[in-house]
Amino acid sequence: MTVRPVAYTVRVAAGAADREACFAVRKDVFVAEQQVPEDIEYDVYDAKDADTVHVLAVGADGLALGTGRLLHGASAIGKTGGDLTVGALGRLAVRGAARGLGVGAALVRALEDAARRRGLAVVELHAQTHALGFYERLGYEAYGAEFLDAGIPHLAMRRVLAAS
Repeated sequence: MTVRPVAYTVRVAAGAADREACFAVRKDVFVAEQQVPEDIEYDVYDAKDADTVHVLAVGADGLALGTGRLLHGASAIGKTGGDLTVGALGRLAVRGAARGLGVGAALVRALEDAARRRGLAVVELHAQTHALGFYERLGYEAYGAEFLDAGIPHLAMRRVLAAS
């Protein structure tokens, strides 16, 4: 029997242990569960010196439940068309036992808060098509044609951030 956690916190990942916890969640969700090749799951934006914000959801028991990242500034160019006021949200992953608890929405809101603190006006993302409803409920709008990323159908989405 799996016990579902009910209490969790979301924080900006700080230090090597938090980053490794983020990567472990991504490995469980993307590599093991969704069969994304490990060599394309991790990239230059995961380097310890990359200008990337990683967030981590942790259960009351200390177990990492979910993660996501925000590319901004120069690291987001290419992901967002080169506009320095646009951030790129990505690598959002929640372990199966924590799904349905609001962890994903809390991670997205934490990344949006990080984007606002960096002066970003818009957040864009590439959503797996099965997750469109999730992002739409959070205020994201799809645009463009469907495309494959790691063999999984995706759509581009964006949200204009209101000042907090």
